[in-house]
Amino acid sequence: MLATTRGPFDDSPVRLERSDPYLRLQSVSVFVHDLDRSLKFFVEQLGFQLVFDGRSAGRPFAAIAPPDGTANLTLVVPETNSEQFKWIGRNTQIAFITEDVLTKFRDWSRRGVIFQANPRLRRMKWSSQTASSHDPESHSSESGPVWGGVFARFRDPDGNTYSLVSFDEVTREIEAQRRAGAEKLEAERRAAQELEIAKQVQARLFPQNLPALQSLEFAGVCLPARHVGGDYYDFLHLGPGRVGLVIGDVSGKGIAAALLMANLQANLRSQCAIAIDQPQRLLSAVNQLFGENTANAAFATLFFADYDEATGRLRYVNCGHLPPLLLHADHSLERLQPTATILGAFQQWDCELAECQIAPGDTLILYTDGITESFSPAGEEFGEARLEQALRQHCHLSSQSLLDAIVDQVRDFSPHEQHDDITLIAAKCQA
Repeated sequence: MLATTRGPFDDSPVRLERSDPYLRLQSVSVFVHDLDRSLKFFVEQLGFQLVFDGRSAGRPFAAIAPPDGTANLTLVVPETNSEQFKWIGRNTQIAFITEDVLTKFRDWSRRGVIFQANPRLRRMKWSSQTASSHDPESHSSESGPVWGGVFARFRDPDGNTYSLVSFDEVTREIEAQRRAGAEKLEAERRAAQELEIAKQVQARLFPQNLPALQSLEFAGVCLPARHVGGDYYDFLHLGPGRVGLVIGDVSGKGIAAALLMANLQANLRSQCAIAIDQPQRLLSAVNQLFGENTANAAFATLFFADYDEATGRLRYVNCGHLPPLLLHADHSLERLQPTATILGAFQQWDCELAECQIAPGDTLILYTDGITESFSPAGEEFGEARLEQALRQHCHLSSQSLLDAIVDQVRDFSPHEQHDDITLIAAKCQA
C-alpha cells in the first residue's frame, strides 16, 4: 500500500474526544498496465478526482479519490517480473457504496463502463461466513441480521473487477445525513440573517445626527470585531453650544456585549438631562441602572465629557477607561486620566469631576483598547505610543480624515483577523 499526499484531514470529521489517536483509511493499491489509460477511466468515466500524480517525481503511480468519502485508490504500474504484476486483471475485492446503484449503473454504462451483469437485488443474512468471503454479493442462510441491497460488478480497462453496492440502511442513513445537513445550513442561514439584522440595528444606535457647534468639529467610528460588538460612542445634546462626548467598552464580545451596550446607551440617554449641571449624579444613576439590569460579572469602562464652547471648558469623568489624548496647538500632550472606577461592578460608587481647557488648534482623541491592543504578526502591541505618533502625524486633517488615517495605520500594523472592537472619537477645536 502506498501513501499519497492528500491531506490527512481532507473531508474527514475529526473526533473531539482524544483518548484514542486519530485513525482513518488512507489508500488501497490497484495494479494496472497503463497509468494514462486507467486515470482516464477513473477520472473521465467514473468521475473520480486526481489527488496526486507520482509520475511528476518519477514514480509509476497516481492517487485518485471518489467524489465522497476519505479513502483513496493508488493506481500502480508494477514491474513486469514482479509478483504484483500477476494481480492485474483479478477481483480487487474493492466495493464502492452508493445510495442508488441503478442510477450509477445507467450513468456509467453511458460513459462506456463495462458491467458483468445488470444490477441485482439481494437479501442476505450477515454471518461470519459472509464476512470471511470478502464478497458483498455472497449470502448465507445462517442466522444473523438481514441486509437488503442492490449489487453490480464492473471492470476497468485492465480487467480488474469491482463491486458497486447499495444497502437499504446506507440509503436511509445518507438521506438522514442530507436532511440534517440541510437543516444545519438553514439554521446557519437564519443565524447569519439575524446577525445581519442585529448589525443594522446596532449601527442605528450610534449617533445619526450630530449636535451643531461652531467651535468644535467632531466625528466617531466603531468597527466591531464580529457582526456586533460591545464598544459604544455617542454625542449627546446638552443644550445650546454644549455637547456630551461619550465612549465606552462593555465587557465581553458578540451578541451578549451588544445587548449590554444597548442597555448602557439606553440608561445614559434616558438620564442625560441630569448632565447639564450634575455629571456625577448622571453617572451614579447610570451605574445603578446598569448594575441592576445586567449580570454580576458584567461591567463597562466609560469616558463622559461635557464640552461648553462658550468657555472652551471640557468637564469630564473617566470611569476606568483608557485616558483620552488631548494634543494642544503647541504640540504638548495631555492625558485625561481615570477619575472613577468601572460602571456596573459596585453598588457603592462615586466619581470625581475633572476639567481642562480646549483652545483653537487642539485635537482630542478618545479610543478603546481595540486600538492599542491590536497585535502585529510578530505579537507586538500597537500601543499608546504609536497612537500618539499617529495623532501628531495626522492632526492637521479633519476629524473624520484623522479617524480614517488612524484606523488604516492600525490595520496595516495588524493585518490579520480583527480580535477586538475598534472605536474612536476625534474632536478638533476651531477658531
